Amino acid sequence: MKIIDLYVIKKYLGTLIFMLALLSIIIMVVDVQAKTPRIESNGFTVGYFLLNFYPFWILNLILTFMSILVFITVIFFTSRMANNTEIVAIISSGASFHRFARPYLITSLLIFIMTLAVNHFILPWANIKKNVLEPYTYNSVNKEKLLGNMSIASNITLSDYIFVNSYNKKENRGNGYMYQKFDKNKKLVYQITAMDIQWDAQKKHFIINNYIERTAGKNDMEILGQGTTKIQDFKLPPSELFPDKLVAQNKTTPELINLINREKMKGNNNVTSFYNELYQRTSMPVSIIILTFLGLSLASQKKRGGLGLNLALGIALAFLFVFSFQVLNVVSENKSLPPLLAMWLPNIIFAPIAAYLYIKRANQ
Repeated sequence: MKIIDLYVIKKYLGTLIFMLALLSIIIMVVDVQAKTPRIESNGFTVGYFLLNFYPFWILNLILTFMSILVFITVIFFTSRMANNTEIVAIISSGASFHRFARPYLITSLLIFIMTLAVNHFILPWANIKKNVLEPYTYNSVNKEKLLGNMSIASNITLSDYIFVNSYNKKENRGNGYMYQKFDKNKKLVYQITAMDIQWDAQKKHFIINNYIERTAGKNDMEILGQGTTKIQDFKLPPSELFPDKLVAQNKTTPELINLINREKMKGNNNVTSFYNELYQRTSMPVSIIILTFLGLSLASQKKRGGLGLNLALGIALAFLFVFSFQVLNVVSENKSLPPLLAMWLPNIIFAPIAAYLYIKRANQ
């Protein structure tokens, strides 16, 4: 059986790698052709993007669709084995279906571990590289949302607030700055306003210019002060002080957990998208094991329609599975479902189905 185990593992990994390479090349060629006008209109060359954007973009894409690819891979090579009566021959030789399934388990566990590690620690680094250039592939409206000016209203803690009338995230500078601090009775005790604010990337703090500050004194007295330049050190970079929807993608899991805890301490309860990102990093790799056994159960018997029918069924189920993740992401952000349940619900539904079909197939 060791020879058969190696044969199945080789079939599994060989087919998966081939599909990954083929899909990556096709999608990248199509995407480059579609985005070339926008890339060049922003002053970049396609060659620059091929080196500095697309490797990280492809990695993100592969991990997003890894479950689909695994499922289709298993159905494809298992159906071919079934049509060639290889599975019948193996089981007729005295091996049980459970024993035949062992290399499927080993391979899916290997892919699961690799995908889990990449999702939690490597993909965030790739996303940082990808997200720097991705806005330049968007149309002008969507590009402006990410790189243009926007108003900022953010709380650092439950008693500290920052407001910026017009802030540019690309340049990390803004106009119309105000910082307010309140005491435990919600009374304003300190306020500083400034004409503009600028992030100093080397010294890791903000600098404000032409400021006026007001400090509450005794007996409702107010102490006034003003100056030309002043440092504002919040111990956080702009990306975390003014987080957007992309910031969670750029954090390793320990960093993401710290970000969630920090946002909750600040009194920000709108961290659903952060939780979705956190839970999905584990639930998607787990689905690889579930879909491996679902594909094995569906494709391991020779049936009328053969490979074509199995592939059609596999592709439909796989896209339904991944599409459900996207829908549940939106449902969770609308607070209709808790993030933990939303990100694990496809696995919760498909795992019993896979188990039932596997047991049914093993007992035939």
